[in-house]
Amino acid sequence: MAHDHDDKHEGMTRRHALECMIWAGTGVLWTVSGGIPKSLSLLNSAEAAEAAKGFTFLQISDSHVGFDKPANPHAIDTLKEAIGKVGALKTRPSFMIHTGDITHLSTADQFDNAAQIIGSAGLPVHYVPGEHDLVDEAQGKAYLDRYGKGTKGAGWYSFDQEGVHFIGLVNVVNLKSGGLGNLGAEQLAWLADDVKGLSAETPIVVFAHIPLWTIYPEWGWGTDDSAQALSLLRRFGSVTVLNGHIHQIMQKVEGNITFHTARSTAFPQPAPGAAKAPGPMKVPEGELRSYLGITDVVFAVGKNELALTDSTLADK
Repeated sequence: MAHDHDDKHEGMTRRHALECMIWAGTGVLWTVSGGIPKSLSLLNSAEAAEAAKGFTFLQISDSHVGFDKPANPHAIDTLKEAIGKVGALKTRPSFMIHTGDITHLSTADQFDNAAQIIGSAGLPVHYVPGEHDLVDEAQGKAYLDRYGKGTKGAGWYSFDQEGVHFIGLVNVVNLKSGGLGNLGAEQLAWLADDVKGLSAETPIVVFAHIPLWTIYPEWGWGTDDSAQALSLLRRFGSVTVLNGHIHQIMQKVEGNITFHTARSTAFPQPAPGAAKAPGPMKVPEGELRSYLGITDVVFAVGKNELALTDSTLADK
């Protein structure tokens, strides 16, 4: 839901939001060490080579299978292109993370189409839902029937890979139009229990649909109880939070925690405050693929470093 603001307030809010962000460029490779991102172009060749060692995984987001409005009448085709890029990667990723809005309207055929296309990559996929995945009549049963095995509550869970602890959170249940995301007391209690036995040296990767930092509250771009979740993670030396929902790349660093949002594979959204409301943004047809893409993540074993490469569908 859009809100009216006077020009002064809106300008201050938007400027404050932008001042808190680091906009990541297309195809830039970042290494994250001790919570501080650095472009690999600023490292010497030995450091860059070391950062590239380890295992890789992919983040895709906001595929909105079933979307066919003017912003992208062929969202299913751009998802196919994104998965094609996955297949063309020189290094085969260990798995994919999908940070929600798999479908646009939570219908069985949309979930089927998404599963067929994404599954064609031949990789394990770890999902969390977006709000568009919970709009079936049973408000999320369709999602949980497919992806809820072994999860808790509305679909939250964790797993370990190569010494990294991954945590999938759900912050889109009972989401009001334009409202902030919410984790809820039950999920927060589970998270506290999930991490309590971990060493502070364990690298943590959290993934959820709505950002866990407040980007633009007027548009619901944030999670109202994220501070409680993040307080449970501040003792860890390396924490990376991956989100979707806003369909554009933004990064922020808070101490040991680095936040990274992803592009959609379906359509772009406006920058915070740049329009009256969020939503599908029509761009010239020839430019659409420069707004859509995937994120390739490399974990450097033994160094607790994550290197992120954001590539668009327009990249050769």
